[in-house]
Amino acid sequence: MATSSYGLQEFAHDMEDILRSQPDQAKIFDRGSSYLERLIANPGALPDEYRAPSGTGPRSNHGSYLLYRGDSGLLVTAVVWGPGDHAAPHDHHTWGMIGVMDNSLSETRFRRMDDREDPLHATLERDREATLVPGEISLLIPTVDEIHQMDNHTDRPTVEIHVYGQDLKGLDRCRYNLETGEVTPFVTRKWDNE
Repeated sequence: MATSSYGLQEFAHDMEDILRSQPDQAKIFDRGSSYLERLIANPGALPDEYRAPSGTGPRSNHGSYLLYRGDSGLLVTAVVWGPGDHAAPHDHHTWGMIGVMDNSLSETRFRRMDDREDPLHATLERDREATLVPGEISLLIPTVDEIHQMDNHTDRPTVEIHVYGQDLKGLDRCRYNLETGEVTPFVTRKWDNE
């Protein structure tokens, strides 16, 4: 089997080419997914220091590493979910593609059932759950299909590549409490390698 040499630099270049043509979201996903599949198939595309939880801070069993930030808004990160790591339901407010590189991760998607009139309350309904394995890609569509919960139920780290249409750092987003319906605004302040 031939080893892929497609790396982060080629991926960022190809994605920027797509975005320069100002395509619709379907075209971004169609072409971008094929590029992301090539990237996550190459284990050498991601340095070892971005394949482990950060080991520090309030989420020491987690790692979020900035890989690329483009003038177009394109953001590429490596996200590492340590054993037992969990992210409560949250949204993104931008399109996204998530590709699993190592191990597996459970993703639960939710659908908003309320009228969105109250910015601090939401009624969510569990839509579907999947266990994503290496080579699989999950797509995030703003306001339509972007609220998800992530869980690593395994005994080893899961490594993913996340690709977004906007920089999440400073972007207003929300976490959702399934029991109370409370919506809590939050902002990503920094990446673990900044």
